[in-house]
Amino acid sequence: MATIVVKQIGSPARRPAKQRDTLKGLGLNKMHKTRELEDTPSVRGMVNAIPHLVTIIEEKA
Repeated sequence: MATIVVKQIGSPARRPAKQRDTLKGLGLNKMHKTRELEDTPSVRGMVNAIPHLVTIIEEKA
């Protein structure tokens, strides 16, 4: 199972509700918090929807 490590780099303050909900869906809510998530198309889509708020730190096979 492949995983990716995602880090929140932007604040959800003053962002549209859809972007805040996407962060919550990824399990992120505070600056500089990281999460290890399964590398699925839905997770990749969520990350690609808010590239200004999150970054992929590491990809594991």
